[in-house]
Amino acid sequence: MASDTLRISEIFFSLQGETRTVGLPTVFVRLTGCPLRCTYCDTDYAFEGGQIMTLGEILDAVAAYKPAYVTVTGGEPLAQPNALPLMTALCDAGYEVSLETGGAMPVEAVDSRVVKVVDLKTPASGELSRNRYENIACLDRKDQIKFVLCNREDYEWARMQIDHYQLADKVDEILFSPSFTELPSRDLADWIIADNLPVRMQLQLHKLIWGEERGR
Repeated sequence: MASDTLRISEIFFSLQGETRTVGLPTVFVRLTGCPLRCTYCDTDYAFEGGQIMTLGEILDAVAAYKPAYVTVTGGEPLAQPNALPLMTALCDAGYEVSLETGGAMPVEAVDSRVVKVVDLKTPASGELSRNRYENIACLDRKDQIKFVLCNREDYEWARMQIDHYQLADKVDEILFSPSFTELPSRDLADWIIADNLPVRMQLQLHKLIWGEERGR
């Protein structure tokens, strides 16, 4: 692949469904490919296929929506090395840029202006061994750490990571998300309240509005 191209699964305009900017109109640039196979993955269509686009073509496609916010996602965007210059170009264009990464790829080379949303994989994800814990040291206050929880075991494991790595001292936002089809949201809410955890519970707003419709 050429030095200025990426394989893109889709580019679309929607509401941000998660993270600190939930509910805000956002352009999503979804890159093709992922080294992980999480049990609850809802974007397996992005594992392969897509189209080759140059950085210029991607920037033009994003600009057509006139957004304030852009999210680079996947798949796993960092599996494509050119995701790094893409994010820098998006920042240079004046957008507020976030990165959604599964936590198995190094993040130290990501442009410092990008808000990194790093997923720590729980036991029920099936990819616990792929967590790259050294990424935690590369995060600053604006970044976010996300846990997708499938059951009580996942919840207790996540609590241990918060304590062990002192995550509340590293980032302002620790995100707890119930797996859409596995963990009732009320159960997770009750557990967080009972333990007074320093986390933000989030639901996937886009799924509550549009269900599993692609491009939302």
